[in-house]
Amino acid sequence: FFLLKQFDDVLVYLNSIKSYFYQDDDFNWNYGIAKASNKEYQEAEEAFLVIQNETYRQDYTYMSWLSRCYIMNGKARLAWELYVSMETSHDSFSLLQLIANDCYSSNAYYYSAKAFDVLERLDPNPEYWEGKRG
Repeated sequence: FFLLKQFDDVLVYLNSIKSYFYQDDDFNWNYGIAKASNKEYQEAEEAFLVIQNETYRQDYTYMSWLSRCYIMNGKARLAWELYVSMETSHDSFSLLQLIANDCYSSNAYYYSAKAFDVLERLDPNPEYWEGKRG
């Protein structure tokens, strides 16, 4: 069901075993992704924050899902801080694009403008200028 992106069905199963695996990083990884994919961002954020494994925590997928959860939960500042803590790379550029677009769509315009401003300085694409202008 997970690979078929049938997250309602995935969550039926994961919720049934949650009490047994609450501190398991692999479980929380899958649970967080399933919850976020189902637009249940508060519970997804909680699952991601329980993860202790540094391999997961340094992974771009983890950072991007956690950033999306932060933004959709009205915590765009935390998503921005996550970006600032990253090394400059292709992943940080991708995360910046995610922050810019998700912040814009969730009305967090200050952080959207900050992200679009950095994107425009890194790549003078007219889309970033338009994003910055709103």
